[in-house]
Amino acid sequence: MSKLKEKLYDKIQQWRPRTQKLLHEYGDVVVDKITISQIIGGMRGIKSLVTDISYLDPMEGIRYRGYTLPEIFEKLPKPKGAEMPYVEGLFFLLLTGDIPNDSEISDVVDEFNKRRILPRYVYEVIDSFPCCSHPMPIFSAAITTMQRESFFARKYAAGLNKNDYWDPTYEDTLNLLAKLPEVATYIYAKLYRDGKRIQSNPHLDYGANFAHMMGKPAPYDDISRMNFIIHADHESGNVSAHTGHLVSSTLADIYLSISAMVNGLAGPLHGLANQEVLRWILAFMDKMNHEIPTEDEVKQYVWDTLHSGQVIPGYGHAVLRKTDPRYTVQREFCIKHLPDDLMFKYVDALYKTVPAILMEQGKAKNPWPNLDAQTGVIQWHSGVREFDFYTVLFGIGRSIGIAANLVWDRALGYPLERPKSITTEMLEQVAFGLIKPEDLGSE
Repeated sequence: MSKLKEKLYDKIQQWRPRTQKLLHEYGDVVVDKITISQIIGGMRGIKSLVTDISYLDPMEGIRYRGYTLPEIFEKLPKPKGAEMPYVEGLFFLLLTGDIPNDSEISDVVDEFNKRRILPRYVYEVIDSFPCCSHPMPIFSAAITTMQRESFFARKYAAGLNKNDYWDPTYEDTLNLLAKLPEVATYIYAKLYRDGKRIQSNPHLDYGANFAHMMGKPAPYDDISRMNFIIHADHESGNVSAHTGHLVSSTLADIYLSISAMVNGLAGPLHGLANQEVLRWILAFMDKMNHEIPTEDEVKQYVWDTLHSGQVIPGYGHAVLRKTDPRYTVQREFCIKHLPDDLMFKYVDALYKTVPAILMEQGKAKNPWPNLDAQTGVIQWHSGVREFDFYTVLFGIGRSIGIAANLVWDRALGYPLERPKSITTEMLEQVAFGLIKPEDLGSE
């Protein structure tokens, strides 16, 4: 048994009694109330999910296992000479709650490298897509195709004790995550590099090997590590995370669950948002003939966008009420590595202008930038200018966090998700005081 798996097993044994005690002894304790606006408005803010892996604080941003992003980038071990931590170290932390030591990092790096080889049929599935396809459905299809490799599916069909569901789910998780860089870079080669694939290098860590297969020199290895880490998780209520949990609750294996997650991520209100940001900035640059705009010109472009009935892409967040720490991590990287990049100068000017305008307009609950406002700039600068591909990069990172969550879902025996729906007429009866909420029932 690997060091990671052994530590995870010990953690599971310690954690199960806590969950069982809450369920059996305190199951009737009321945690939250639900309003009509929450029911109709996308279930915003309803406290009905559990994850111990990440928590999104409105003022502080995301915490992974209790650590803020600055703490994550400070405490996680880094490859020799690297600025950004091992992605494998984040995965260890998400699964166990512990910062790994050098020996534990080496163990996970080795585990991923041993499992990185793709079956031949996956390349054939990717090759079968038309050349003009969006990379996200190809990415999703490739993951779905690998379902035939599922260790969990075989074990479940043969008969498996519920307490052991986490074990083959863990094996599936490592097998899938190890292969995602190869899947993604082969898709990139097919769509944008005339099919010229670069073979993986088993002597590199996760981020460095991804950069190698993308054909990008340093510091793209650090960019990849940073990208996968900041995108890994954002608690369980966002669409991609919740989709993964929901599908997995049926006891669908990790391949089906992560493929479903990818499809949720592909929507323009979620993972595709970084594309919208880049399109908006490029349109601004074209309008200015690629000259650096004045403060007044920036303000005018922002107001023109708002007056046209559009939102400012990359600004605001459903939960956060301050600048997204994921944005700040990327901004600091840009200040250090690409201060003279023209697109970054536009992003920097917008950062200094947009929040004040949104506050003046008075409609935005959060006028501050989120991670999407910065992500595409770094990729564009690095030569990855096919921004349809950016959401695939997001998908690799998000798979790491969600897969870790799904291992724990199985370990703690979380049940099939089945919320209750009601009719508009029922809501009206409650709103008008004709019936009491408790009269609606719960079954």
